[in-house]
Amino acid sequence: MNHEGGTTMRLFDTTTLPPQEETSDKPVIGYVHSIESFGSVDGPGIRYIAFLQGCRMRCEYCHNPDTWNIGVGEEMTAEDILDDAMRYKSFWGETGGITCSGGESLIQIDFIIDLFTKAKAMGITTCLDTSGGPFTRDEPWFSKFEQLMAVTDISLVDIKHINSDEHRKLTGFGNENILDMIQYMSSHDCDMWIRHVLVPTRTDFDVYLAQLGDYIKTLHNVQKVEILPYHTMGVNKYHELGIKYPLEGIQAPTPDRVKNAENLLHVMDYTGYKTWRPKK
Repeated sequence: MNHEGGTTMRLFDTTTLPPQEETSDKPVIGYVHSIESFGSVDGPGIRYIAFLQGCRMRCEYCHNPDTWNIGVGEEMTAEDILDDAMRYKSFWGETGGITCSGGESLIQIDFIIDLFTKAKAMGITTCLDTSGGPFTRDEPWFSKFEQLMAVTDISLVDIKHINSDEHRKLTGFGNENILDMIQYMSSHDCDMWIRHVLVPTRTDFDVYLAQLGDYIKTLHNVQKVEILPYHTMGVNKYHELGIKYPLEGIQAPTPDRVKNAENLLHVMDYTGYKTWRPKK
């Protein structure tokens, strides 16, 4: 979910820091992989993006394997993030603000709750970028998720694959809990963007794209649907880390296949993002 590009990208060491236990008398610590101060594709408007460290999925097309390890990265508090982010507030306008991405952002749900709660108190628009992997209705996690949704203005949800068996082949996990999270968001009027990575030989099949398009049609409050064409920009990271790249030799989808996927997902039907404003 983390991506290359942006105006300012600071990379931190992600290999040496141990996990830190949370206690009531200490600030909540977030483990941050990198910061992008002027992002334009991770939510509405211009956004300050904190890419959080940690992900349990092993998506075959992941282009940031350096975000996988949990409990490592640059230790930051909500105040650290907000103090830095506020330097860019003049660029945000009505829709911009702070996005938490990953890795998988929900692995650090306590930190995001703390950050978003304080951000909202300062009038900052909040955006959660997630693939939903950690979602569960088990307690105490589910109550934390409800608390997070109360201070989240919009979510970017990456649906890896609509078919659970294929999702497991692609990521190592099924998608039942992820679709359950999306249903919760839909039924509780949580604004969201839906994203889908188009990968030749993995997700680029008309039957599955049509099923995904039909599924998205059943949801409420979908402001935007995006097709993200697979790319190979992260291959060198695998080589540097000594990890075998699962999709060696697979090229980006052709423009015709991207257009086909956009048609099957009815991308043009979702235009709410053009006039979207955070709920008061």
